[in-house]
Amino acid sequence: MLSKRVIPCLDVHDGRTVKGINFVDLIDAGDPVEQAKLYNDLGADEICFLDISATNEGRKTLFNIVSKVAESCFIPLTVGGGIKNNMDINNLLKSGADKVSINSAAVFKPSLIKEASDSFGCQCIVLAIDAYKDHSNLKSGYNVSTHGGKKKTDIDALEWAIEAEKNGAGEILLTSMNADGTKLGYDIELTSKISKEVRIPVIASGGAGKPIDMVNVLKKGNASAVLAASIFHFGIYSIENVKKEMLRYRIPVRKTW
Repeated sequence: MLSKRVIPCLDVHDGRTVKGINFVDLIDAGDPVEQAKLYNDLGADEICFLDISATNEGRKTLFNIVSKVAESCFIPLTVGGGIKNNMDINNLLKSGADKVSINSAAVFKPSLIKEASDSFGCQCIVLAIDAYKDHSNLKSGYNVSTHGGKKKTDIDALEWAIEAEKNGAGEILLTSMNADGTKLGYDIELTSKISKEVRIPVIASGGAGKPIDMVNVLKKGNASAVLAASIFHFGIYSIENVKKEMLRYRIPVRKTW
């Protein structure tokens, strides 16, 4: 059985790591370059770098910071934010990213996923889905949002994940907007619905408050990896704490101690 991954997330705004609740009320959480090096040394399996204001500000990802982050760590680096086309993806890969996370641009141009996958390989392409509960008329009960959660769509999150897999996405970064930053646990219902319908890995994001939350979303939600920010940035729990809890429940992990 493949090891389950533990992934710290660096949400970057104006060159600094930030964290909020439900995508708002952001507070400073440190320097992304220093944090990347620390998480590398502390046993993270990957790092996710998301330039959360790039799309709203109509600009590219901060390539210079991405390069510095890539130089400071020796584990896979996924980067997202402000990506519009294959040239942006190529520039990020040249800057040191191993994978590129696409969100808003893929919603507006679904063919971008296939174009990117054909050009760079599906292993490089991650579809980020920021989903929120909407039981009005959607099959899954979850809707897709864009622009860092600021704009809602009428796209069903489950149908979007299935379409993305068909178009060549190699992985899904699934964030529950309702759970984000609450530390009340991941949205297991959302994660389970999507994990059961796609064959590609699903990274669970949004709501981590303690190690058992990771265990629950991996076992009950069938996630392939867990992503967290607050509990790591502010020293509430360490990556080692999380992995040891996972081992207690016989979840395979990469040991780093």
